[in-house]
Amino acid sequence: MHTFNELKAILDTSLKQAEFPTKPNQLYDPLRYILGIGGKRIRPLLALMSCDLFNGDPKKAIQAARAVEYFHNFSLIHDDIMDQADVRRGQETVHKKWNENVGILSGDALLVKAYQQLDDYPAELFKPLTQLFSMTAIEVCEGQQYDVDFEDLNEVSKEDYIEMIRLKTAVLLGASLKMGALVAKASEKDAELIYKFGIDLGIAFQLQDDYLDSFGDAEHFGKRIGGDILNNKKTILFIEALKRCNSNLREQLLKLYQLKDDSQQKIEDVKSIFEDSGAKTETLSLIEHYTNRAYDSLDQIAVDSQNKQELKSLAFYLMNRSV
Repeated sequence: MHTFNELKAILDTSLKQAEFPTKPNQLYDPLRYILGIGGKRIRPLLALMSCDLFNGDPKKAIQAARAVEYFHNFSLIHDDIMDQADVRRGQETVHKKWNENVGILSGDALLVKAYQQLDDYPAELFKPLTQLFSMTAIEVCEGQQYDVDFEDLNEVSKEDYIEMIRLKTAVLLGASLKMGALVAKASEKDAELIYKFGIDLGIAFQLQDDYLDSFGDAEHFGKRIGGDILNNKKTILFIEALKRCNSNLREQLLKLYQLKDDSQQKIEDVKSIFEDSGAKTETLSLIEHYTNRAYDSLDQIAVDSQNKQELKSLAFYLMNRSV
């Protein structure tokens, strides 16, 4: 078994060694740029950790891990264009540094490069890996569309919101883990359990992101608490508050979410409604629920419990952030 840091070193070396053509530079320079500005790289690391969990050689999962990392960054390039975001990981976004046309085309190229990472796997692995990867890719697109659709709706059900974050965020974590399991030739049952672990952990992680944006530690958050509130983003806190509010609070919350106001007072007023309505408490309960479901799936996998320690430690770290 390898430690998290050992696997990260293997991944980082592999990504540094990956080469793209030099011409046309307007197509390939943005790929090198987006991949070079870092990030935690949790998703590709999950592929290596899963392969290692099932006693496979993590180096054999490198191409699957690169496919995941390339796909994730492709989605970020396009998401930033859709959101008109200027900054990603503390650096200019691709479309800001170049332009939107370059961002669209280089993002498309990175998606193709993601698929090409799987080309060298033998046929018995290539088919299940590409089928899983394609299913995940279209699900991420579906999740992004739901997220866009929800912007125009006053009310979204909790079930619909959780399905959106399952598609937009969680399926890529699940796929990363399952790809590593497939490379290691894990049993079908264990491969499905590690996939479920990733799905539920991804849902819990995104719900926690919603929570921390309003109730995180301001000293360590790195940005202003309440960004989702200022952007009138309908997170799980808003959904739960709207469902639980009395008529007066409900009317007040809807009015606040119609304002284009970046004042601290708006943040405090909305947070007060989140607390008074019970939305804050319910969100914490949902985070705990999905975290426990993730751990339960991991516990059921038929490998020695010691082999699961690195994944458990990573999950604990992700779910015990204050920022």
